[in-house]
Amino acid sequence: MLQHCVLALALLIPSILGIFADDAFSVDYHLALLGLPQGPATFFHQPYQSSKASLLYTLSERNVVGAVNPKDGSLVWRQPLQSTSNTTSGFLRVGEDADTVVTAVDGQAAAWSASDGRVVWTHSLGDAPVHGLEILELDSGKGRAENGKDAILLVGGTNPSVKRFDGTSGTIKWEYEDTSGDAPLQVSASSTSIYYLSTHATFTGGLKIKITTLDPLTGHKTDQHVISSDSELSSTDGILFVGANTASPIIAWTDKTRKLVKINILGSKTVSTFTVESNAGEEIEKIAVHAPRKISSLPHFLIYYQTSERHWAEAFHININSASITKAYSLPKLAGRGAFATTTADANVYFTRITEDEFSVVSSASHGILGRWPQKGSRTSQYAASFPLHASAEVITKSGSVSAIRCAVVYSDGGWALFLNGELSWTRHEGLASAVAAVWAEVGDGSTLTEELEVEGHANPIAAYIHRLNRHVHDLQRLPQWLQNLPKTLLVGGIFESKGEEISQAVSAHDRFGYHKFVFVANEAGYIFVLDAGNQGRVLATLKAATLASDEKWTSSSLQISHDGQLTVKDPATGSQTVVQMPFAEKLRSPGFSQFDIVDQEKTLFTIATFDPDSGEIQGRKATPTDIIWRFKPPLGDRLIHISDRIANEPVAAIGKALGDRRVLYKYLNPNMVLIVTANDAKSRLTVFLLDSVSGDILYSNAHDNIDATRSITSAVSENWFAYSFSVIPSSTSPSAGHELVITELYESYLPNDRGPLGSASNYSSLVTASPEPYAIAQTYHIPEEISSMAITQTRQGITSRDLLAVLSETNSIISIPRYHLDPRRPVNRDATKIEQAEGLFRYTPVLDFDPKWYLNHKREVLGTKHVLTTPSGLESTSLVFAFGGDVFGTRISPSGSFDVLGKDFGKLQMLATVAALGVGVFVVAPLVTRKQVNTQWQVA
Repeated sequence: MLQHCVLALALLIPSILGIFADDAFSVDYHLALLGLPQGPATFFHQPYQSSKASLLYTLSERNVVGAVNPKDGSLVWRQPLQSTSNTTSGFLRVGEDADTVVTAVDGQAAAWSASDGRVVWTHSLGDAPVHGLEILELDSGKGRAENGKDAILLVGGTNPSVKRFDGTSGTIKWEYEDTSGDAPLQVSASSTSIYYLSTHATFTGGLKIKITTLDPLTGHKTDQHVISSDSELSSTDGILFVGANTASPIIAWTDKTRKLVKINILGSKTVSTFTVESNAGEEIEKIAVHAPRKISSLPHFLIYYQTSERHWAEAFHININSASITKAYSLPKLAGRGAFATTTADANVYFTRITEDEFSVVSSASHGILGRWPQKGSRTSQYAASFPLHASAEVITKSGSVSAIRCAVVYSDGGWALFLNGELSWTRHEGLASAVAAVWAEVGDGSTLTEELEVEGHANPIAAYIHRLNRHVHDLQRLPQWLQNLPKTLLVGGIFESKGEEISQAVSAHDRFGYHKFVFVANEAGYIFVLDAGNQGRVLATLKAATLASDEKWTSSSLQISHDGQLTVKDPATGSQTVVQMPFAEKLRSPGFSQFDIVDQEKTLFTIATFDPDSGEIQGRKATPTDIIWRFKPPLGDRLIHISDRIANEPVAAIGKALGDRRVLYKYLNPNMVLIVTANDAKSRLTVFLLDSVSGDILYSNAHDNIDATRSITSAVSENWFAYSFSVIPSSTSPSAGHELVITELYESYLPNDRGPLGSASNYSSLVTASPEPYAIAQTYHIPEEISSMAITQTRQGITSRDLLAVLSETNSIISIPRYHLDPRRPVNRDATKIEQAEGLFRYTPVLDFDPKWYLNHKREVLGTKHVLTTPSGLESTSLVFAFGGDVFGTRISPSGSFDVLGKDFGKLQMLATVAALGVGVFVVAPLVTRKQVNTQWQVA
């Protein structure tokens, strides 16, 4: 009865706030990410000519361009680039003293204000790929220097072309088209010429490099020659560097064995050859060329070499007059992996060397160390080794030495850290932007009170007494810590916020309301991040889960954490499992069970439903042995879109829905329901199938025509209902396009107080008896925006109403839709009767507008979110939310209101003062009352 009252009270609330207004930006957190920065597209630059400070600019592997404040790592601005392909590489360039930065990805070129990221101009390239971008730094020949910073773009296609864009308006000044059939490679520029580089395939399988010189004013070809590189190059992977915006740009390449490095100064026909020096038995893993990108800089560059155990570098000088290259000096071999950064101050060039424990700076003219700083500060509590990938640096020189250095380093685990004179200033965990899987974990001693009581309830009286006695002794051990935290609990309401700097402090902290949970997040690079959801999503540690090849990525994985804290990574494509060693596993546990496998809750068969990509079918298998007991294959021409199942061990507070006339519609509560969504591209049809994962029986199906299968299609299942959304295209029956959300409820019978065909059964198995078909009620709502992902809130007892969480990719938002707005039993074409109003029903409207109060992210822009996870807190009213896959966002929401927690405005100190005053008053007044009673007795006598 209490549960029904709570539900009725929730339905009477006319509009639900995701959280209280004073909790906004307090209980929720947002990690605005760019993605892993690309080396050539990351640099320091002053946003405008009169600026005294620089910003840190980057174009990430997610094709997001942005600027970061070097002081604190905060995001100044960012813009996602719309690429016509799935490429993870683009171009970002800036001119000297320019107030705009220029980007180019496949299909689009654009210029952005360097100070605030506003669009200056944009140009569509259609489906054409981009192979190169440079900024011109030269005199126009008209007696004045051009300040527009024109851009040179190399666009591929059937006939590759070099285009010159006006730096102010983005209009094309001229275009050079290549009809030779050669493959475009890159574009470069010097102070006098533009160089278009392409590759020509020979009949022996090699590649020759063709260099075409263009007039920067007219775009006309002034020279062309071919370099014989076919004996070393069989693919463009061997090309190390194409210099740009320098007084003497170069192209460098290496052979397959990485034993030779060949360099050509663009504009000349001479090729210089250098032998790579390495110890016997050491294989060169990486060769990189670092050169300045300013016209005024000295023509010096550095070549970096890396083996599995050590790294070193060599500096080279270019003689512009003789077009020759000479080796200037070598930097010593050091153990481990390192990185270099190139900085230009006036005309001087400096190379910053980053190792695992220090930073050092040398001039390009001499090998003498101008400055050295030991690395101070840890980026996070590392439990996995990482190494620097690439870096950007700023140096300040004084009296021939480097007095200060600021260096931004990108690490292999996805961290982007800035060091000032060797001391860590901040870290941005950009590796989280490529997250593919996540799982919740909570602090615990391996068992809950409910489980302990269950053990005592099934034991004999003596064993139960001993078990309870041991439990109380264990609780007494935590009494000192409880007393220590008591003042904080009374003052702040017991809301946990871990302020410790180490994961050990966070794990050992007391959690009164169940807000303190951890999230383990796996990214494409095989790293796992440990986030503290009780402390604004702070990253506590990174774990190395797998060693992947350079071209290998985790695209779809699943994380599972067992009841004893064991973390397992499962690849659904191969079925392989990897156990990850993580810190303090004995103190962590899963709040529930894995959401990847679909397990029979009867725990007698453990049937697991898996997708076989080879056959394109879903198979039901026994866990031991792995026998296939059923198969489901989508209809001919259909492809699998989405699979959803009920959350394992999902609590159900009521087995039926109480109607306004006190009758009950009994819910169809099958724990083994699996929702399968397929699409037929040729017929523009979407079909949903509801399966019993134990028997493979189809419980329900529905089809929709005129759907756009190229848009997002997602679904979610909970209790006795499921939802899915899709986009529609115009047709004769539906002339308008848009997005639709379908909600379906399942009941045992369409008659109230009727349990259906299995109502009298005392036991039931899907393998013995055919699964009964439920009675389904469905309704469709037209929604204003496309939903890219769905999730459902969870609470510990399931009493609180469940909300449907939806990710809106167009507006980069996350909303929480109250469940009663989606009730398919809302009356159609009429107002609700008094009995229906008692149930919380109201008139159905086909258009479901998104209430502004449903937006969980408020004014924040949650970019690129792909998945949402929910988990119960310690309070029945509250569900914890975690979104990932792009930005990281977390919050807690109360779908039925915070009926079991006090608000922030509650006067705790005033209450304590009142109780204390009453206590003092009782202590003072008690003797007076006693004396008066005694005197009264004497007077009566």
